[in-house]
Amino acid sequence: MSSLANQLVRAEKEEIARAIRTLLGRPLVSRHDDPAAFDLIRKRRQPLIQWFDYFCGWRLVVEPRQGYARLVKVKTEPGATRPARRRRTTRAPFDRRRYTLLCLCAAELLTSPVTTIGMLAQRVVQAAAVEDGVPAFDPVRSEERAAFVDALKLLEHYGALTAMDGATDAYLDDEEAKVLYRVDTTRVIRLLAAPVPPSRVAATLPGGPPAASAGPAGERSAGERPVGEGPVGEGSPVTAALTFEARYGGDEPTATQRNLWARHSLIRRLLDEPVVHRDELTPDQAAYADSLTGRRLLRRAAGEAGFVLEERAEGFLLIDPDGIATDTRFPDDGSHAKVAALLMLDLLVTSGPVTDARLDAEAAGLLRRFPQWAKAYQSDGGGPRLAADALEVLTSFGLARRAGGRIAALPAAARYRNRPQNSGLQLQASHVQEEV
Repeated sequence: MSSLANQLVRAEKEEIARAIRTLLGRPLVSRHDDPAAFDLIRKRRQPLIQWFDYFCGWRLVVEPRQGYARLVKVKTEPGATRPARRRRTTRAPFDRRRYTLLCLCAAELLTSPVTTIGMLAQRVVQAAAVEDGVPAFDPVRSEERAAFVDALKLLEHYGALTAMDGATDAYLDDEEAKVLYRVDTTRVIRLLAAPVPPSRVAATLPGGPPAASAGPAGERSAGERPVGEGPVGEGSPVTAALTFEARYGGDEPTATQRNLWARHSLIRRLLDEPVVHRDELTPDQAAYADSLTGRRLLRRAAGEAGFVLEERAEGFLLIDPDGIATDTRFPDDGSHAKVAALLMLDLLVTSGPVTDARLDAEAAGLLRRFPQWAKAYQSDGGGPRLAADALEVLTSFGLARRAGGRIAALPAAARYRNRPQNSGLQLQASHVQEEV
């Protein structure tokens, strides 16, 4: 093969790898927001579709004319580590009320390609009034309008809704505000990443959805609740029905289907979680990871996507040297909670499992040592609040776990242990910052 041909092949592989990591970091990419990324995905859409289907069982939809690409990521287990966030100021996570209004707005937007904020609010009022278990929507109340605006601004962010005249924020102060919207109904439909349409789920209830999780029966990793336990969205029958994937065989999978599920579910976790510990794997996932075929495909998937696969006795970690596939990082000084989390890791690693009181005392000590730092926590009860927020950071990054009333560091936390004399470890920590 000529030198030019080699260069072309290498360039194609690099483009595919970059597009894979772009979609993992942003499952919805639009031409309007990022023309270069969308053009790359459109150009390489066939190998990208094949890659995601083979390694993850995920569907990639690319709409060149409508100008967006949607990676339909189905999670192996329900989780709340990546909530929708408000697009205004605080970037606080959505609460139950905002999720409810988001779903009501999305449903009502499917009826017309053009609407106004007042007309949409009235339709949501009517929809909430007839839906069992849904609290009434009262746009007269300012807190209700704020939740409604947060839902609309998220839909605007995803390109499902475009303000043609006026600004959505105006509704915060004035119930009579005039805002004209154009609705992309196709994109509204694409927002829901569920293998089974909600209309089909509704047809199965109350008779009952499939009594299985997304994968084969009996395959449940540590901490996963059985179907039917927990609220809606966390192991409930409705969630199980929405995420049921028939390709894996349900209650009676064949050996081929079990093997396919083991591959897809393991690689999904590797791509979607900062770190995967072996003790969190199901028996089938652990056996697949230890097999010659499984290890070969894991390395192949990582290489083709441009990741570095780090394998340890305790688990696996995918590192993105360019930080393209990440949505948040650690270590990072972007928030006081992340800084406190890094400082508290040394206590967890060196002292073993600790109580909440010990962690609260450590956080309070940090606030006393640095009185000009973390002003939001420099008040009564600030220590426990800082400790709780720091612990949330550590658990979301797979660095700590609550067990038996105590908080314990997980194996991946050892890489951040404070050892000034070990410059190599400091470099390793800064390298991992590009990944998580």
